[in-house]
Amino acid sequence: MAKDIKISIRNLYKIFGPTPDVALEHVRKGMGKAELLEQQRHVLGLRDINVDMHDGEITVIMGLSGSGKSTLIRLIHQRVDRESSLVPQELGLVNALPVFHNVFMGQLDKHATWYNTVALIRPFKQDRKQISELLDALRMSEKLWIPTASLSGGQRQRVAIARALYRNAPVLLADEPISALDGPMAHHVMKLLKDRFKTSVIALHDVDMAMKYCNRIVGIQDGQVALDEPTERLTAADIMSLY
Repeated sequence: MAKDIKISIRNLYKIFGPTPDVALEHVRKGMGKAELLEQQRHVLGLRDINVDMHDGEITVIMGLSGSGKSTLIRLIHQRVDRESSLVPQELGLVNALPVFHNVFMGQLDKHATWYNTVALIRPFKQDRKQISELLDALRMSEKLWIPTASLSGGQRQRVAIARALYRNAPVLLADEPISALDGPMAHHVMKLLKDRFKTSVIALHDVDMAMKYCNRIVGIQDGQVALDEPTERLTAADIMSLY
């Protein structure tokens, strides 16, 4: 039985530059990425993307750095917004705040202003409990009140993941969420994300991780879909062709 489509992308383009609409017309007439940059001084980020993400599946977006993975994650986030938990590649943490408040930000838009203001000064018991449990699941419960600026790269990444878990949205969008984690912790986090989110779209570089934890792989090359297949139909060699 076919699974319902959760996110459908059709005819998606993204061009960076001062007049993207003008540049888009050139692209639609057949102008390539190199020509667009040389002649029009615009960068072609994504070109005619058509892809479906299915309910109950983990879809992985793979490709070289600069291929368009992060751009696609950002544009999907713009479409689903409140229905998603986001782990951006840049993490988006506030260094001056402790770990607790960075995680709490995952639900800022779900509370009234007065609630958020009080929580900044004296966090509520139920929020402390929830966030402590999430940090414990990520094996960093002792960091609850530590300033985020003092954390290592891997710890910061786990704080961003905890924030996404705390938001508890129907869809996870994550851009390289395990890039700063060692092997055992990376596996632990991928298992946790798979258990906690019914539907996920994750940008990854690690072929073995993609094959182990994900249902579908979408490969991006030069801003275009070069591969879109269920993981079970692919070999590692098929995926490596993207690189």
